[in-house]
Amino acid sequence: MEPIKRRKFIDLSVKAAGVFTFASMAGSSLNALALETDSVAAFAFAQIPLPYAYNALEPAIDALTMEIHYTKHHAAYVKNVNDAIKAENLTYKNELEFFSNASKLSAKARNNAGGVWNHNFFWESMHPAPSTKPTVKLKEAIDKSFGSLSNMKDEFSKAALAQFGSGWAWLTIEDGKLKIGSTPNQDNPLMDNVAFRGTPLLAIDVWEHAYYLKYQNKRVDYINAWWDTVNWEKVAQRML
Repeated sequence: MEPIKRRKFIDLSVKAAGVFTFASMAGSSLNALALETDSVAAFAFAQIPLPYAYNALEPAIDALTMEIHYTKHHAAYVKNVNDAIKAENLTYKNELEFFSNASKLSAKARNNAGGVWNHNFFWESMHPAPSTKPTVKLKEAIDKSFGSLSNMKDEFSKAALAQFGSGWAWLTIEDGKLKIGSTPNQDNPLMDNVAFRGTPLLAIDVWEHAYYLKYQNKRVDYINAWWDTVNWEKVAQRML
């Protein structure tokens, strides 16, 4: 994988600036705050404000699922990873550095860091009134890599459905080529020791808490409905 360039990752990494920085819907999908640890400002993870109301993605994702997912699951990951950062005296400067050293992290730091980042990315991957098709440039990249948008969606859905247990399915770009794969638990393609690596463009959460209240064990129905929420403009921005 080629070195990650900062200008290509404005959605993926920000520097700790000593303040809690929120992103707008069109802004960064990553946020950081500074914690004072032994008088040294240490990077920590933060939860972005949800870019829409809890019920905004209905009928694909119901309001109660969204509220619990955001206020309970996601918020818990934030608390847990920042507790780990403080307890373990971790001194990484941003998310990319954090994930580039995932193989050195404790299970608590790794799993919860992934939980925060993945969900921030996931919320911004969806929109209440998304464009029905990708931008021209994104569509060209999809056609080049998969033959058609329909083929890409089929392959992505299969990856999401086939992920055993909890995890994520991803659309990534590497060396100019789009790829599809999955990661278990809260791993993501930026981590240094995962099998599927690349620059994330799109993700779906297939943990049961993401869909069970509405879809029970019918993951395939959740995946099919989720396509109606995909924020294609955001996906295209992540290619830049």
